[in-house]
This record gives sequence, C-alpha cells and structure tokens, in this order.
Amino acid sequence: MGIPFLLLLLLCLPCSAVASARIPAVIVFGDSTVDTGNNNQISTVLKSNFRPYGRDFVGGRPTGRFCNGRLAPDFISEALGLPPLVPAYLDPEYSIKDFARGVCFASAGTGLDNATSDVLSVIPLWKEVEYFKEYHRRLRRYAGQAQARYIIHEAVYIVSIGTNDFLENYFLLVTGRYRQFTVEEYEDFLIDRAEEFLRAIYHLGARKISFTSLGAIGCLPLERTTNALAGGGCNEEYNKAARDFNVKLQALIRRLCATLPGFRLRYAPVYDGLLRIIANPSTYGIENVIAGCCATGLFEMGYLCNQWNDLTCPDANSYIFWDAFHPTEKINRIMAEQTLKTSLAEFI
Repeated sequence: MGIPFLLLLLLCLPCSAVASARIPAVIVFGDSTVDTGNNNQISTVLKSNFRPYGRDFVGGRPTGRFCNGRLAPDFISEALGLPPLVPAYLDPEYSIKDFARGVCFASAGTGLDNATSDVLSVIPLWKEVEYFKEYHRRLRRYAGQAQARYIIHEAVYIVSIGTNDFLENYFLLVTGRYRQFTVEEYEDFLIDRAEEFLRAIYHLGARKISFTSLGAIGCLPLERTTNALAGGGCNEEYNKAARDFNVKLQALIRRLCATLPGFRLRYAPVYDGLLRIIANPSTYGIENVIAGCCATGLFEMGYLCNQWNDLTCPDANSYIFWDAFHPTEKINRIMAEQTLKTSLAEFI
C-alpha cells in the first residue's frame, strides 16, 4: 500500500507551512521585551511610538515596540509560518481576524507584582489575563466554539516578564517592597505571582508555553551607568537576583508540569545567551556591549531616546542594546532563534 495522499501532501509542503498547520497562533504576555504596541493606547509616560524607535522597521515607522525594529515574538511567529508581526491587542488597526493568528497582551513597564505596573501606570498582569478572557469571547464569535478551542489549545504562548519587578520596583526603592521583603523573599513572592498567572491561563486553555528567564539584568546599560562607583561594570547584585529567580522559576515549572495534566510549560534560557554575546561580541558582529545605540546609550529610553538627539549611532547592528534598557532587533532575532531551538522545539 502506498503512502497516504495527505502524508504526501505534507511532505511536499515547505517547513513553514507544516509548522503553521500545527501552530495556529502565537499569544504573548509580558512587558516591554515583548510589547508590540499596547502602551500606545493607554495613558502612561512609558511609550516608544516615535522616532528613532522603529527606524529599521518596515517603512521606518515607530510601532510602540521598544526597539529599532522587530521583537522576538515577531521573529518566532514568522518562523512558524504565521504573520511576521504579532499585533498588539489594543491596536485599533487590527481585528479579531488578525488576532486569530497572533495577539500580544503585553505592556511595557509591567511585572508579576501589581505594584510594579503602578509605578508608570501601565497594564498590570491581571489585566492582561482579563484581555485574554475577552479575546476568548471574541474568538468564539468569530471562529466558532470548536475552532476557537483549537486555537487556544494549540497556540504557542510566549511569556517574558520579571525584569521590571527588580529594576523598576524593588531595587529602585519606590514601592516599599524593599522594606517588606528581603531580596530572597521578594523572589519567592514573584514566583507565587507567576504561579497564579500560569494557573489562570492554564484553566483558560493555554497548554504550550515558553516562559523566558530573566536575563543578565545587571549588565543593562542603565544599570552599568548607575553602578559607576564600582567602575561601571555589570551590577552583580542584580545579576545574582536574576540567577536566583531563574532557579526558582525552573522549580515552579517542574512542579506545575507534574500537577497540571497536559501542561507543557517550558523554560527559555536567555541569561547565559546574553552573557555569551557580551563576552564574545566579535563572534556576533557586535562592537559595543556597554552602551545603547540611541543617544548616549547610557541612560536614555522612552522619551529621552528621541529623534532630536544627534548622538544616536548609525548602525544598530553593531550594538547589543538599542536604548539603555532594551536589545536591538539583531539581538531579538538571535534570542528568537534560541527560543525556537530550546523551549519551543518540541512544539514545532
């Protein structure tokens, strides 16, 4: 007996088409590392919908992404045979037809801790979950009950969050958490909040999830600048907090996978990847690992990174960081490729 016709058809399709058939959508939660423009639509000072943000984006237009171009979820979506951009849920230019293939609920400046989102009046994580519930209802009306269920269950979920809890909240001494908790206790507090969030989206149907680790947050240009008394190197106290949090996150992932049937929650390691690039920049065609491309690159982000500053570098591809807090499109592409090879590998 010959090979069934359907199998022959699949074998003839390009890899991206096969992946698209298996993965109907990319759904994103988190902060500015993955926010594709939701903050454009809310009342906050934390925005990036102006030049030079987006200067290397298609058409050179700012979209609200904290980058010179695309973010990691955009590259992941494209690699899966889905659209090359994951639309922001609050963007009025998109409809449920677009969101059925990919949607981003993330908000720059938010964190696992609700107090973090209050610092700059951005969307708290619980509200991202509420938008996800609303998305459910809209998807059912658009695609029908069965197809909506399929999309929700078979989509891959990207979660990237936690940096702001330490750098915008705890270590910045603005919310009182530093008086309430030791660093270790605050890590545990955040892990509890992560568990609440993950259980919530599990019960809403999410099954295939990549949870991004914290990066080497003490090596961000802004943190190097504020660490001037120690010579401007990476802030090792902050890096240790990130490493310790990551260990606890991995333990949480193992526990949830053991207790929630069908939950395929995976850990996306980025900490070591970022340090490898910092330690071996020439391997990646990088020339500057200390400052961002925009303005002086030492402290500017958001409105301080603007088109009137003539110090912005001509080629962001030679930098790890775009502004003092966020990576360039080049690094986002590298991190997306790494995620596809690690935490998302079994889903594609």
